[in-house]
Amino acid sequence: MSGFGVAFRIGVELVAALVVGVGAGLLLDRWLGTTPWFLIVFFFLGAAAGVLNVYRAASGIGLAEAEGAPAPSDGEPEEQDDDWPGGTGSDRP
Repeated sequence: MSGFGVAFRIGVELVAALVVGVGAGLLLDRWLGTTPWFLIVFFFLGAAAGVLNVYRAASGIGLAEAEGAPAPSDGEPEEQDDDWPGGTGSDRP
């Protein structure tokens, strides 16, 4: 992914989290008549979610394996195929 693509993704994720948080807060406030309490609470929850998404995107945690990020590892080495070619077995010529 290009630098512009990563920057665009980070910006969109931050704004989207804020919009969802503010929207949920406004809807709950209107429904329950508690203006502005849910708006305030969900604004901060949306901001926290947006910052977490930005951190994940910037550190590479949120990238899929196909996008170049390393696959998650459970600490054990991968098994290698013993068949030729590319294996480590003793059946090589």
